Amino acid sequence: MLNFLKKFRKAKESSVELIDKIKEIKSREVPEHIAIIMDGNGRWANKRALPRIAGHHEGMKVVRKMTKLSNELGVKALTLYAFSTENWKRPKLEVDYLMKLPEEFLETFLPELIQENVQVRIMGDKTRLPDHTLQAVEQAIQKTKQNDGLVLNFALNYGSRAEIMEAVKTVAAEIEEGSLKSSALDEDMFSKFLMSGSLKDPDLLIRTSGEIRLSNFMLWQLAYTEFWFTDVLWPDFKEEHLVQAIAEYQHRGRRFGGI
Repeated sequence: MLNFLKKFRKAKESSVELIDKIKEIKSREVPEHIAIIMDGNGRWANKRALPRIAGHHEGMKVVRKMTKLSNELGVKALTLYAFSTENWKRPKLEVDYLMKLPEEFLETFLPELIQENVQVRIMGDKTRLPDHTLQAVEQAIQKTKQNDGLVLNFALNYGSRAEIMEAVKTVAAEIEEGSLKSSALDEDMFSKFLMSGSLKDPDLLIRTSGEIRLSNFMLWQLAYTEFWFTDVLWPDFKEEHLVQAIAEYQHRGRRFGGI
């Protein structure tokens, strides 16, 4: 009983501390766009002698928590690296499960996303996605397109090099047919040809699990993004970790090449 009371008090103190930190963060400039490389699901499962898909299932719950908190904080866009163009190399059982996750997530949480005024988007090559995955995502996009709150942007079958190459090909074709003059092309215009489209470049990138690399993620868009790395595996990533990342971001000086 004594141990239970100690844990209860500790949990209550932690909750109050988190609320205070959230209030402090909201009083400062909050990053408009946060991108997250959600890494470590498989390792989380392996540490518990569970199949890797158990880690992906647990990670889905974290997506819900981070979406709700980001929306509460006033973040305008949250881009999540859900499946890369290289992830097809993984075992078929794992890939098949990952392709079912968007369906499972959206079926469970879509009413909540609608209620929270969240708009769902996707960026990536849709042509290789299974029909059931694509249908679930497109339904969510359609049902939330009128929402004007947080944009929840899933990078699904996404690779940045492929994205840039496709943008270059589109630009070249438009110049060739005369609908675009090469002299009119600048960085802002080129950005509109990328899959992220009208989204502002990320202000903050978070990567979990201790890996310190970009893994072919938003290479163009991350040019002046602030990076925050943590050893915490994605299924263990909690609200206080997101709060900590944003708090550190708020104390950095962003000069964009200036003084």
